[in-house]
Formats: sequence, C-alpha cells, structure tokens
Amino acid sequence: MSLSFQFAHSLPEIIIALGALFLLMLGAFGAGKRDWIITELAIMILGIALMSMFYPVDGKALVWNGAFVDDAFARFMKMLALGGALVSLVLSREFMAREEIDFFEFPVLILLATLGMSMLISANGLIALYVGLELMSLALYVIAAFHRDNLRASEAGLKYFALGALSSGMLLYGSSLIYGFTGTVSFPELAVALRETPSLGTIFGLVFILAGLAFKMSMVPFHMWTPDVYEGAPTPVTAFFASAAKMAAVAITVRIVITAFPGIKPQWQQIVMFISILSMIVGALGALWQTNIKRLMAYSSIGHMGFAMVGLAAGSENGVAGVLIYLAIYLVMTLGTFAAILSMRVGNHYVENIGDLAGLSRNNGLMAFTVAMMMFSLSGIPPLAGFFAKYYVFAAAINAGLYWLAVIGMLASTIAAFYYLRVIKIVYFDPPARPFERAAIEVRGVMTICLIIVVIFGAIANPLVEAAGAAARSLVWY
Repeated sequence: MSLSFQFAHSLPEIIIALGALFLLMLGAFGAGKRDWIITELAIMILGIALMSMFYPVDGKALVWNGAFVDDAFARFMKMLALGGALVSLVLSREFMAREEIDFFEFPVLILLATLGMSMLISANGLIALYVGLELMSLALYVIAAFHRDNLRASEAGLKYFALGALSSGMLLYGSSLIYGFTGTVSFPELAVALRETPSLGTIFGLVFILAGLAFKMSMVPFHMWTPDVYEGAPTPVTAFFASAAKMAAVAITVRIVITAFPGIKPQWQQIVMFISILSMIVGALGALWQTNIKRLMAYSSIGHMGFAMVGLAAGSENGVAGVLIYLAIYLVMTLGTFAAILSMRVGNHYVENIGDLAGLSRNNGLMAFTVAMMMFSLSGIPPLAGFFAKYYVFAAAINAGLYWLAVIGMLASTIAAFYYLRVIKIVYFDPPARPFERAAIEVRGVMTICLIIVVIFGAIANPLVEAAGAAARSLVWY
C-alpha cells in the first residue's frame, strides 16, 4: 500500500495536525502579537480540512496497518464533527475578545481536539480508539478551564478532568478484558472471535467499554459532569462540547458495537436500551427546574443522546441511519441555540439566566423567532427538523419490535416539551427585560443559517437521508 494512498485517505487528519503544529509555533515565537490572526488561521484550516472530505477516493480503505478505516460512515461523521468545530470557533471570536481570553493556545487546542475526534471516528481497533479518545479528551480538559480567572470555569475543568480520568480507566480496563479473552484488539478480528458464545469476561469488558463511552456521550448514569461543565466553561467551549465532541463519541460507539460486537448483539442491545431510557427520563425531568439556560441545554443534550441511542438499540441498518440523521439535525439545532445564547449580552456582560430572555419578542423579533423555532424543534414539533430526527429513530425501534422503547421515548419527549415551551412563553409573554446588545455578524449569520435549515428541513431532507443510508451501509453487517 503506497504512502500516497494512505495520505489520500487521511487528508483531514494530516491537514489539521500540520495546521495545529504550525499555529503552535507561530503563537510561541510570535510572543502574543499574533493571537488575533491564529483564530482566523485555525478557522481556515478547519475549512480546508472540511473541503478535503470531498477529495475523490475509492470506497472503503484500511490505512496505517489497519489501525484506521476510511469509509462512508467515517466521512459522514467527520463532516459533522469538523462542521461543529468550525462553527464553534467562529462563534468564539467575539466572546473571547470581549472576555479578554486572547491566548493563542485556544484555537490550537480546538484543532488538537478535532484531530482526536477525527482519529476516533476512523478507529478500527481498541488501541486506535484510545489514542483518538485521549487526544480529544486532554484538549477538552484544558479548554473547559480556559477562562483561568473564572472560578466556575476552573471548577468545570477540574470536575471534567477527574471524572474523565475515571471513564478512561474504565474503558482501558474493559479493553484489557476484551484483549485477554479474545487475543485481539482489531474490530474485524473481534467480530470473528466473538461469533461463538462469548465468555463472561468478554461481557464484562463490553460493559466497561460502553460505560467509558457513555461518559463521553453524557449519558446516564455517567452524566454527572455535564450540567456543571456546560455552565462553568466559556459558552463557545460549551457549544464545542455539545456539538463536535458529541458527534465523535456517538460515532465510535456505533462503529464498535456494529463492527466489533455483532455476535453479542443481545448483550450490548440491553445496555444501550438501559442507558437510552435513563438518559431520556433524566434529561426530561432534570431540566424542569433549571434557571440557567446552559444547564438547561446540558440536560437537553443528555435527553437527546438518549433519543439518538433508540436508533442504535434497534441494531439495524435503518436504526444506524436514523442515528446519523438525528445527529446531523441535533448539530444544527444545538449550534443555532448556542448562537442565540452568545447573543445574550447586556453591555459588556454576557447573561445566562432564562429570565433574561423575558419579552425578547418586543426587543428583537428575529432573535425571538430563532429561539422559538429552536425550542420547538428540540421538542420535536412538526414540521420542523427535530420532528424528523425523532421520527427516524422511533420508526427504526418500531420496525425492530421495540414498541415499548418508542413509547417511553415519546412520553419523555412530551415531558421535555414543557421546559422548551416555558422558554418560548418567557420570550413572547413575559414583561420585557433589558434589551440585548447587537450581536456580532458571524453570530447572527450562524443563527440565521440554522434557523433556515430547521424550518425548511422537510423540503431538503432527501440528500441527508440518502447520505446517512449510504454511511450506515458502509459498516460491516454480519
């Protein structure tokens, strides 16, 4: 296998890695004088990496001695992760300048985290999985506490680091059990080794691996870090956690259970259903009493990961396609919502309480409409994009005979609608609070684009549905 062939199938990773090294050197030797331009260059690097995904390559390929796989599934999920990282970095420009968080390391860490995500999505074995996961996680630990003068940010970073280390230990222990009982760490070889009745040790290994991945997806009962980290971290960092990081974590979870553990589907299906149900319920109930909009979005993300896992629990090709469609729509809704949160600025002070949105419709009609549409879509109201997201995963569950799981999901969605509708009520019917300052043009641009996609999704859904179907088919189905 030629080096050029491997490079062609690793273009996004190579571009991001070289770009991160270049920006690190530029920042270090520029003595802080080029901080403003490093963010712009990082945005450009992510844009180039995203465009490189359209470089014509032949089907599915195993590269770097089989450690990484490049297929339609990897390309689909990388585009979502890169898109989330790119938009999060764009949203960070004004916020970081106003909060005087102008250290050049921030965009470099975003690039390194994104590189880890891309490697994680393409991992074809447990070792490659861990390398990508830790590269992503170590960068995320730092940027969670990047606002070093803010006590909440420091607390968020410490909590995330401590609990993240625990989850990594669980994943490593599970991987060692899997290797010990099967003799391999490669996903395809694991699938072959586990065609027979699995040993008890293998089942325990699977449980520990899924527990470690559930932490990265913010799924119950490994969700405890999410509300505090979402609230304490700088808002653009929270947007990055809620968008790009979620894409990578769900992608590797889908890949590992479908390609490495198809022979023990009944076992992992029970685990996925369990954490899905708990996440939907906790996400719906936990947000009911929140007054901070970032904490509300934390519980919302917990619930939405539960809904996404309904599709994976189906264990079918249609179920995986439903998960991918759900993630794409969730990404747009989340970025649109966080763009609105970053528009909540009174003077030079960013506010985060839901009550600060009171009477927004009378002060800023477009922003009020955007917030309303995002809340309606997150709750799954037709004909907005969020309705189609839930439709595809619930339909896959019903087709797989998991009627009770779909019913629980719909009940949880009904409960969750209460706190989304409460935000809309505050925006349109409460007495006006102090009006917000005019947001930066890039923030308003992100809000507008996300609003258009959410509103007209039903008319443009076919390309996404077809791409998700092709991505799901590219996984190995035994």
